[in-house]
Amino acid sequence: MTSETALQTDAPLVACTISRDVQNFDLLIEDMEDALGEAWGDLSFEDARLFFRQPDSGSLKFVAVAIDQEDEAVLAMVADLIKAAKTQGVKVIMIADEVSPMALHQLLQLGAEDFIPYPLPEGALGEAIERLDRPEVAPAVEFIDTSAGQLYGKSKNDRNGVVLPVQAVCGGAGATTFAVNLAWELANIEKKDPQPRVVLIDLNLQYGSVSTYLDLPRREAVYELLSSTELMDDDSFRQALVEFNDTLSVMTAPPDLLPLDFINSEDIERLLAMAQSQFDYVIVDMPTTLVNWTEAVLNASEFYFVPFELDLRSAQNIMRLRTALQAEDLPWERLRFLLNRAPKGMDLTAKSRIKRLSENLEIAIDVQLPDGGKIVREACDQGLPLALEAAKSPLRKEIMKLAASLHAHKAEHLEAAE
Repeated sequence: MTSETALQTDAPLVACTISRDVQNFDLLIEDMEDALGEAWGDLSFEDARLFFRQPDSGSLKFVAVAIDQEDEAVLAMVADLIKAAKTQGVKVIMIADEVSPMALHQLLQLGAEDFIPYPLPEGALGEAIERLDRPEVAPAVEFIDTSAGQLYGKSKNDRNGVVLPVQAVCGGAGATTFAVNLAWELANIEKKDPQPRVVLIDLNLQYGSVSTYLDLPRREAVYELLSSTELMDDDSFRQALVEFNDTLSVMTAPPDLLPLDFINSEDIERLLAMAQSQFDYVIVDMPTTLVNWTEAVLNASEFYFVPFELDLRSAQNIMRLRTALQAEDLPWERLRFLLNRAPKGMDLTAKSRIKRLSENLEIAIDVQLPDGGKIVREACDQGLPLALEAAKSPLRKEIMKLAASLHAHKAEHLEAAE
């Protein structure tokens, strides 16, 4: 249906498509006809601007805004159309064909109810239309109260998992290597079944390398989940995970580079709450940068691991980190400092330097991880944990000891709670 007939037909309109040229979205035309028959119209961007100035534009149930790469040049106009639709109380379904993640995120933040990639998957438009009439909370999820109000749905599969983030204070300190291997050791900590359920979440949205270190594909479902966490339920969360050796669940970083403010504290609270409800341990690989949602991860954590190296840059960054956290009255005491590439036992000079650093920074160095050498890099390149590539590595043995200690700590807390 063309824009000329869209506003002239006697049949009541239920919906409209809005695009630069609807003929570029032939599958959308077919699906709209299948779902609505003749009760829909098509408007160009310019026609839509005029249409939303009319009082009766609010009678529409929804509009399907279809854009492709060329439309990124007029993103501001598209954003204004979405705002105009929302002002009139009209719901919005976004149809996007190879649009950049940042552009799509900007439009979704304006309040679009649903998003469908183009070419449209079979039945996707019909399902999206049905969802417009559904309650926002999925049956498998219930809202729970937090200090900031009712923020997220919590799965009824409540395992009360332990959140263990890892964030280095400098580049190259081995945070991702540590996170990957700690997750694997925890997932295999028991000598007999059932093993703990462990999920490893890569929140380095730009240069996350967990997928590389475990040779796993990056899934588009991760982007879709993070872009609309308020709609997250058990199924959508599970679809964003991939399995490593049928033992460890992993949420990789998204396929495309995303700005670190793509998500906010509320998104993180929802994500971690869902992960905690389904897993015993939630390992989070953090970006080196402090971001606006770091506080949410820190507050959710049991221990917050901070790998560093025996050098001046690490010492200075630890001091700056302490100043920043204490200025915001954040739980500095949850941080656990891990000295990576620690000197060997006979290096007395280095041992003295470690002691002075600990005293000057007023921190306890909880774990000293030995230098794994070339074999660690090879294991990462092969996409395997050290336990599968170099089981006798001193670094692997130290991480295994730490995993055992953490597991025992959780068991003690569970016994005390009972």
